[in-house]
Amino acid sequence: MGSMSIWHWVIVLVVVMLIFGTKKISNIGGDLGKAVKGFKDGVKGEEDKANPNAASTTMQPPQQVADKSTIDVEARDKSRH
Repeated sequence: MGSMSIWHWVIVLVVVMLIFGTKKISNIGGDLGKAVKGFKDGVKGEEDKANPNAASTTMQPPQQVADKSTIDVEARDKSRH
């Protein structure tokens, strides 16, 4: 009594199709699909906006700028041997 069997769902589906019609239901399905795609694109776009340097750092090697106060540890170790 508490669970819905497959026949309950079939009856509900038939009633919904009679009320709305198949064309309107397919339009709703298409609109829902477009909305989900738009949502996914929006979330992806927000991730790109939140971390704009993520794509550029993977494509370009990082630029190294030597400062006069910076000591290169590898050069120091090599000169001792």
